[in-house]
Amino acid sequence: MACEYISVMTEMTIKNPAVMQKVTAVLRALADDSRARIILALRGQPMCVCQVVEMLRLANSTVSEHLTILKEAGLLTARKDGRWVYYRLSDNGSDGVVDEAVAYLLQVLENDRQIRQDAKQLAKILQIDPGELCRRQKSAGGKCCGR
Repeated sequence: MACEYISVMTEMTIKNPAVMQKVTAVLRALADDSRARIILALRGQPMCVCQVVEMLRLANSTVSEHLTILKEAGLLTARKDGRWVYYRLSDNGSDGVVDEAVAYLLQVLENDRQIRQDAKQLAKILQIDPGELCRRQKSAGGKCCGR
């Protein structure tokens, strides 16, 4: 599978040498367990930062840093809605790099034990109002949505 992905990326790079920078940015962004988990969690729906924090059980600042890296690599887009910022997978894959990288990640990790656990946990998290998640995270001594 990795060879197939590398072959596709190599072909794309030969056709357009500027793609090399995009490929390396995407690969660097995906070279972290937490960021890969975020990408896989976002495949079905947009998520608020507080929902990602709840799923990963990491500090808000750490999650925000991961989200920023993924966004800068072109893997995510963000939309502000009141005090919440919602992230979703980017559909800006005109050069194919983002789409191919996400497809490869899904193919390789879809049956991973951690990813399956995340999916179960995420189903519960998505049923909770983001305001309630913020209250819980604040009462546990953390921040919510940067506040």
